[in-house]
Amino acid sequence: MFTTARARTDLQTLLEAVLGTDEVHFQPPTNILMSYPAIVYKRDDARTQFADNIPFRVKKRYQVTVIDRDPDSVIPDKIAALPSATFDRHFTANDLNHDVYTLFF
Repeated sequence: MFTTARARTDLQTLLEAVLGTDEVHFQPPTNILMSYPAIVYKRDDARTQFADNIPFRVKKRYQVTVIDRDPDSVIPDKIAALPSATFDRHFTANDLNHDVYTLFF
């Protein structure tokens, strides 16, 4: 039986619960005004498992970026605790801290 990844809207709901606000944006346009802390995420890959050369399961991978003014924010730790989350990198831009994770969902 072929199984697909969970709905992106389920990930949206999960990230909003982690953040504690609705400042969670999927592939936001460049002109959006955000309040911080915020989470921005996008789909960036998918993994397919095969059985007898037939696709069996697909999991989508998302790049999840936590953006916060606080360099000691606990939000990145909450993202890191999610199943299949892995830390990718940290950087600062415009006096904001960015913690980037990859997450299969």
